[in-house]
Amino acid sequence: MTLHIETPALLFSATSLILLAYTNRFLTIAQIVRSLKKNYDENQTKSILLQIKNLNLRLSLIRYMQLFGVLCLFLSVFAMLCLFLEQQTLGIYLFAGSLLCLLASLGISFWEISISVTALRLHLSDLIDEKTN
Repeated sequence: MTLHIETPALLFSATSLILLAYTNRFLTIAQIVRSLKKNYDENQTKSILLQIKNLNLRLSLIRYMQLFGVLCLFLSVFAMLCLFLEQQTLGIYLFAGSLLCLLASLGISFWEISISVTALRLHLSDLIDEKTN
């Protein structure tokens, strides 16, 4: 199998956009956590505490999503360097590792999104219950 130096370079634009999206999610959730913390200090309700716990899990997942995304870029750069230095076999293995990191990042992203959707449905269930009564 032959791998050309352009192939690992293809991951740069996609991975950069994914990392930007992850950072935006992180910043949004961090802002919500700060707001909920302030609200919890005023009204110590179990509901707010559960929301903060859920958001804390999501923040941890986003951190791992970012970690694997950065590793994907890191390994892509090393794969390109190896291919430039005509180390074909090592370049292929590094590129494969890069793809696995991207796959892990996307898988964790799917997990985080499913947690988010579940939390939103739970949040909206209160409104649906009130409307039916």
